[in-house]
Amino acid sequence: MMISDEIKRLHELHQAGALSDAEFEQAKARVLASSTVNLNKGDGTLSGEINSLRRSRTDRWLGGVCGGLAVASGVESWVWRLVFVLFTLTFGFGFLIYILMWIFVPEE
Repeated sequence: MMISDEIKRLHELHQAGALSDAEFEQAKARVLASSTVNLNKGDGTLSGEINSLRRSRTDRWLGGVCGGLAVASGVESWVWRLVFVLFTLTFGFGFLIYILMWIFVPEE
């Protein structure tokens, strides 16, 4: 659930009378504080995700690139394998990208 959705839900509860003014403010402060902690933990940016990318030692067929992408992105590794195969067959550069990632992405 996104932060805006949580705050909207809190506002609806407050409007319905389920939350007092003080409870609403406390809950909103908790939601905002937890979102700040989560953003600082993972950086919340693409560069933070790229810096956390590592090749997998356990989920691998060749170099562990797809397993590492699966952990970093939350998408299954078989989907990444399919993407690389499709890019190789259609555009011809999927294998090159895989090899470059195998070389430059560190292992876990």
